[in-house]
Amino acid sequence: MALTDRLREHLQALYSGTFTASERDVWVTRLLAAVGLSADQNPPPPHRNLWGESDIALITYGDSIQAPDQMPLAVLHGFLTQQVGSAVSWVHILPFHPWTSDDGFAVLDYSSVNEALGDWSDITRLAVDYRMMADLVLNHCSSRSRWFENFRRGAHPGADYFYVPDADFDFSRVVRPRTSPLLETVKTDAGERSVWCTFSADQVDFDFGNPAVVEEFAKIIRQLLDAGVRIFRLDAVAFLWKLSGTPCINLPQTHELIRLFRTLIECAQPDAIVLTETNVPNTENLSYFGNANEAHAIYNFSLPPLLVHSLISGTSRYLRRWMMRMPPAQDGTTYFNFIASHDGIGLRPVEGLLSEADLSSMISTLEGFGGLVSRRQTPEGGSRPYEVNIALFDALQGTTRGPDQWAAARFICAHTVMLGLEGVPAFYLHSLFGTRNDLERVKHTSQNRAINRHQWQLSELSAALEDQQSTHHQVFVALKRLIRLRQEQPAFHPNATQYTLHLGDALFGFWRQSADRRQSIFCVYNISDQPQTLAVQALNLIVTDSWHDLITGMTLDDLNPTLELEPYQTLWISNR
Repeated sequence: MALTDRLREHLQALYSGTFTASERDVWVTRLLAAVGLSADQNPPPPHRNLWGESDIALITYGDSIQAPDQMPLAVLHGFLTQQVGSAVSWVHILPFHPWTSDDGFAVLDYSSVNEALGDWSDITRLAVDYRMMADLVLNHCSSRSRWFENFRRGAHPGADYFYVPDADFDFSRVVRPRTSPLLETVKTDAGERSVWCTFSADQVDFDFGNPAVVEEFAKIIRQLLDAGVRIFRLDAVAFLWKLSGTPCINLPQTHELIRLFRTLIECAQPDAIVLTETNVPNTENLSYFGNANEAHAIYNFSLPPLLVHSLISGTSRYLRRWMMRMPPAQDGTTYFNFIASHDGIGLRPVEGLLSEADLSSMISTLEGFGGLVSRRQTPEGGSRPYEVNIALFDALQGTTRGPDQWAAARFICAHTVMLGLEGVPAFYLHSLFGTRNDLERVKHTSQNRAINRHQWQLSELSAALEDQQSTHHQVFVALKRLIRLRQEQPAFHPNATQYTLHLGDALFGFWRQSADRRQSIFCVYNISDQPQTLAVQALNLIVTDSWHDLITGMTLDDLNPTLELEPYQTLWISNR
C-alpha cells in the first residue's frame, strides 16, 4: 500500500466525521511535507528484525557523568568510547531538550538541546558511534513552553494544542499514574480554563484530537532523524487520547496514533525503531506490538518487579509462571528487557501476577533497604503504591530477612537473567557500576525518583572503577565480561527460541536455541541464598553433543550427574 493511502487510513480512523475527504487529503500532504516524504513511497515490510545478539542498550541522562569545564554530553561520549566501547550498541539519552521539571520530561522547547548539556552536534557525534535512542515526549509539554503561553493568549501555534475537557466530561473511570489533581485551572485571555494534566501541573497534556498537534510531532521526528536518532521512545504514550466515560488509557485511538507515527518514521528511515513506554499491566502492555504494525519493541515492565521479588524471596514461582504465559515476539518485534531505570520499580505491571501479600512483603523489604514508595490515585478516589524508588544494588542488598553478604552476587545474577532472556537487554548506566541510593539528592530535590539519579564526577567514577577492591570495579568488570559472552552466542539473538524450564522454586531456568538450531543454551540460575543441586538429566541434553558452561568453562560429562550451584550462581550450558 502506497504511503498516501496508508496515511489516509490512519487519519480516517482517528478523525472520522471531523473533516471531509478533501480536508483529510490536505492533512496527508502536510504530514508528508513535515517529514520530507514523497507521496508514492512504500513503507518497508513489517517483519524485519532490526537487532541481533550483539545489541545491548544503555539508558542514561546526558549529565549523569560530569567534569569541570566540559559539556556533559561530551564527557559521556568520552566515557562510553573509552570505558564501555562496543559492550553497548544502543544509547538512550533521556530527554535532552530544555525543560522545567521532572528531570527533562516537561519539555520547554523540542527544537533545541539543553545548553547545559551541549548542542545538536554532540547528539550527532554520539549517533556516529552508537545507535541513538531519544524520547518523543508526546503526551505533554511544559506549562511554560511557548506553545502553552500561546494557549493562554489565544495565539498560534498553541492556541488549540492542549486538552480542555467539556463541562459534562465523565471522569469516573480515568486511570491515573499520580495523586496530583487531574485538572489545572489556568488564566487565559479568554478567562479561566481547566487543562488536563496527567502527571503534574507543569506537564500539560496535548489534544491529539487536533491533527495540527500530530503535524508538530512529525516535524520533531524529522529533526531528530536529521540529528542521527534511530530509535524513538514514545514516552507515556498510553495516555494520549481522552474520551469521556473511559479510562483514558490504552484507547483504540492511541494505538492508531502509534501506527501513524511508525508509518512516518520508518518511511523516512527504514532501519528506525519505535519503542513504546507503557507502564501498565502486562496484558495491556503486550497489545502495543499490534500485528507487528505498532511498536517494534515494548518495555518488558513486568520483569523488574518479578525478578526483584524472586531474588529477595528465594522463589521463582511467580517469575516462572509469568514467563510461561509470555508469547514469543514475532519477527519484526522484540522485548526491551530492563531491570533498572531512571524511574522506579513499577508495581502496576505485576497487577494480577503477584498476590497482595507478596507485593506487600516486597514493598516493605525494599523500604527497609532505603526505598521510597510513590503512589497513584485510583478511580475510586483512593491511592495505591505505583512504584518503589530505589537503586537496584540497594534493592538487592538482602532478602526478606534483611541485608546479607550476597548483595553483589545477587545483583550480578539479576543481570545474567536479563542478558539471557528473549529480547534486547538494557542497562541503566548506574547499574554498570552498582551505584547506591542517593539520599542527598532526594533531600535536595524533594523528589523520590532522585534516589536513583546520581550524578558522578568523572574523576571520582574513574578512581572507583580503577580500584580493584571497590564494588564498583568488580561489578563493572563482571558485567562487561557477561555482556561479551552474550554477544558471541547466536542462541541469545533477541528472537531466538525460548522455553521455560521446571527446576523447582529455588532454581530458575530457560532454554534458548538459535534460528539455525545449531546452538542451544540452558540458562540456570540459583535465585536463593543457599547452595542448590541441579540434576543434569533434568535438562535433557542431547548426548551426542559436547556441553560446557560458558561462564566458568566447566565441561559436563557422564561422571557428573549433578551440578552444585552456589547462592546466586548462573550456568549458561551450551553445546557450542
